[in-house]
Amino acid sequence: MSDRTGAIRVLVVDDSAFVRQALSRILGTDPDIQVVGLAADGREGIDKVAALKPDVVTLDIQMPRMGGLEALKPIMAESPVPVLLLSSLTREGAAITLQGLELGALDFVDKSRVQGSMNLLNLAEELKAKIRAIVGASPRLGGGVMVPGPAAAPAPHVHRSDVVVIATSTGGPPALQAIIPRLPDNLACAILVVQHMPLGFTRSLAERLDSRSELTVREAEDGDTIEPGLVFIAPAGRHMKVRRKGTKVKVVLDDEPRSSLHRPSADVLMATVAQAYGSRALGVILTGMGADGVEGLRAIREAGGRTLAESEETCAIYGMPKAAVEAGVVDRSVPVTRVADEILAAV
Repeated sequence: MSDRTGAIRVLVVDDSAFVRQALSRILGTDPDIQVVGLAADGREGIDKVAALKPDVVTLDIQMPRMGGLEALKPIMAESPVPVLLLSSLTREGAAITLQGLELGALDFVDKSRVQGSMNLLNLAEELKAKIRAIVGASPRLGGGVMVPGPAAAPAPHVHRSDVVVIATSTGGPPALQAIIPRLPDNLACAILVVQHMPLGFTRSLAERLDSRSELTVREAEDGDTIEPGLVFIAPAGRHMKVRRKGTKVKVVLDDEPRSSLHRPSADVLMATVAQAYGSRALGVILTGMGADGVEGLRAIREAGGRTLAESEETCAIYGMPKAAVEAGVVDRSVPVTRVADEILAAV
């Protein structure tokens, strides 16, 4: 394979010869991306990561001899590199994908779409965008985020927050893992989360967080009542909003605005939270690419609420927090390991 000076060097690891060739062809059409190697299983992938030192690895999860998760551990320990998982849109596949993100992979794409030619063009754009986003990002050495002990609240703020809204994208599942399980079951606020993920993955994320947390974590449903001690994950493919009805605040799921780049959108949710809760809201923006949440944080601030961003040193991708900081809508930036403490301080 000829060398392209300055191109992003990608290693493709997949047991399917068809998928290897399809991905090689898809990525090879981009002048900024060069496929430097192909591997048929995790064992070969580990060897080629060490030998070729690629900038990014696409790693299939389910392979014979050695699967992606088995390979991910030694890759992160011996030759850490940004990894993009190729997952399948099944319940089991979603759970395994989330485990891979905790082990150090930065993002994933739904591999099942590569099997048919109809979706190759859409998949190509998603793959290229995600490869560009994670190249140069710091892989999570040893896998996941180090989670300290239970949060200890610093001095409380002047206004107590009744709700915390968290927005995140690439790198979000490990970041949420570093926050939600640290919060106590008697938390005096509700938490609403927008995590950009494909359809089928947000329920597994909620179940995984719920199994590790004192708080109750679940995928939101239309009409849910927002109460202290509950964590609602916005379902992929729907906007989550809140609406005050008398003394209660309810979850509203719908598809408007359809023009949003993301669905769910943090901007959409935060705007409704600002309207329903005013100064008693805390907006938090974590790792991710893009700028979703910037206008939402602005709305919360203008309503008298407070805003927080994850600082660059712990972000997998310092895109969303950076955009918010540069827009001047962030009150305070802290490492992800301090976010739970800040939430406790706010409530």
